[in-house]
Amino acid sequence: MRYFIELSYRGTNYHGWQIQPNGVSVQEVIENVLKIRLREPVSILGSGRTDTGVHASQQYAHFDTEQTLPDLGHLRHSLNAMLPQDVAIHRIFPVRPDDHARFTAVSRYYQYQIIRSKNPFKTGLAYVFHPLLDVIAMNEAANRLTRYADFESFSKVKTDVKTFNCRIDFAYWTMAEADGMPDGNLTFHIKADRFLRGMVRAIVGTLLEVGQGRMTPDQFEAIIQAKNRSKAGRAAPPEGLFLAEVGYPDEVFTENTKN
Repeated sequence: MRYFIELSYRGTNYHGWQIQPNGVSVQEVIENVLKIRLREPVSILGSGRTDTGVHASQQYAHFDTEQTLPDLGHLRHSLNAMLPQDVAIHRIFPVRPDDHARFTAVSRYYQYQIIRSKNPFKTGLAYVFHPLLDVIAMNEAANRLTRYADFESFSKVKTDVKTFNCRIDFAYWTMAEADGMPDGNLTFHIKADRFLRGMVRAIVGTLLEVGQGRMTPDQFEAIIQAKNRSKAGRAAPPEGLFLAEVGYPDEVFTENTKN
């Protein structure tokens, strides 16, 4: 049978989602506890990769097993007891045999958090960026993203993809308030059907150039058109980035025990 896992994690202590030889990954720690709990080798596949230090408020993965798992609530509880404090499983549920955590997903929504000053409660969870920013110009530039499909300018180079095309549904900045007044802390919101490696952080880093007056929205749009990563700004640091939501067709969440 195939099961989906809904989970979240703080990525500070991990070398990204995917298993790799040079450090501990989120995928690895989850597979290890599943192997112990189910007493069989288990491989999980996530809805997408997150880089070293990047977080997920919502991530999905799937795994296959020959067992029928009757008490999924108890399984979730026992797995959480075995997992480190910075990884949490929220749901485990059966799906159809051809439902795939990555390929069945129809959208991904990311947020990037920026704070204006050091905050011990946000350490590792936001990018501390002191300069004042022109949010109106940043939003004007961000809106240009929805007009295009090819985002090679914001992709890591030498990445193994067949196309650089993505459908961006929205991209905009919001500013937090304290006591009814803007406090300068910003969140970038972006949703698309798929993302290229390093894409969100490259977009954020380039939009910060716009916010500082070093680039106009028209120049930002020209970077999209150039399809050349060297034209864009440097990538923003990973600690401010969160995978916030993964979208699936409604039928994925309809329990199917006839797998």
